[in-house]
Amino acid sequence: MSKFVLKKIYILIMFIIVIFFIMFVLWKNYTTDKKVLVNSKKENIISTNAISLLYEIEAGSGKYQISNDTSWPSSGYIFNERLSKCENGGTLSWNNETNRVIMQTNKSDKCYVYFDKEPEIMYFADYIKSLYTSQGENGMYYHDSSLDNGAEDNSYRYAGANPNNYVCFGSDEETCPEDNLYRIIGVFDDEVKLIKATSYGKYKWNDSDIFVDNFGDVTLNKVLNQSYYNLFESNWQNMISITEWKLGLLINGNEKVAKDFKLAEINGNNYMTKIGLIYVSDYGYSASHDYWRTSLYSYQSATITNWLYLGIDEWTLFLDAYYMGEPFSITVDGNLKYGYWDTIKDIRPVFYLNSSVTYVSGDGTQSTPYRIN
Repeated sequence: MSKFVLKKIYILIMFIIVIFFIMFVLWKNYTTDKKVLVNSKKENIISTNAISLLYEIEAGSGKYQISNDTSWPSSGYIFNERLSKCENGGTLSWNNETNRVIMQTNKSDKCYVYFDKEPEIMYFADYIKSLYTSQGENGMYYHDSSLDNGAEDNSYRYAGANPNNYVCFGSDEETCPEDNLYRIIGVFDDEVKLIKATSYGKYKWNDSDIFVDNFGDVTLNKVLNQSYYNLFESNWQNMISITEWKLGLLINGNEKVAKDFKLAEINGNNYMTKIGLIYVSDYGYSASHDYWRTSLYSYQSATITNWLYLGIDEWTLFLDAYYMGEPFSITVDGNLKYGYWDTIKDIRPVFYLNSSVTYVSGDGTQSTPYRIN
């Protein structure tokens, strides 16, 4: 065999050796590049020599404590990729399918895995109801059947001169704009009922003087559920519940108290939509409990203890059957009175929040109103 042939065989052998070496290195790097930090896939057991688990003490606190757990948290915590680190340069990531942490490294390492505590979900209606302790405390009344002259609808309502019931709606600005301040009338079932804290403007009740006893046929319905409603972005619109709005009708409201109007409202014709107006009973029950036996035609004396009173002439969602179905309004002096259809008066939009709306922050004061999500 010639030297030339031997040389070619030698080169071929060396080439094969190099190829096998490269394949071995690539295989080793692949098998060591991604290491699941567990000892058993079935039991999901963690090697405490390789990692330390750190759990946030309280949601949002940013304070952590080392845990002796030997398995990954199955719920209640969220992997914090920003804080989680390894001593020798390894990187960590969370696998949502297996609920485990994966480490990328090519050498032995010691890692510290941080988990943030998931914030507890507090529905806004539940939060407001939790503030109730006893009748009148915190400016709240529970209108069950035992409450004297109450609505008997198991609602939680605010009453008194100035309860802490402000909500910022339609804005995420750090300081809530005045135009986005609303107040809580109460909690009805699992929905919080809001009213705009200030007037939205002056409008006629209806463009026609023809008697109507359904809110869907009233001009104000279009103002509220089109012009006003479309001011909000979709995420805020989605918080508002479609509700059955009753248009109550009462013959001669003189000498009638809040409970009389409440009973008449229950029997009124209904219309399903999102935005409505204040009920007469809402206004009556927002005054101090001492006035719930006072006729709303003589409610001027209750204004100093009624947070809903603004000193404006505003429409309500109620009709006086004695005067050809003319709508009721709350007058500048705080009394109830019927008004003509084409009279221009202030309106304050009223709506119910969906039961899924959650409490975020705030104490209900005007300077720190409740924030919701």
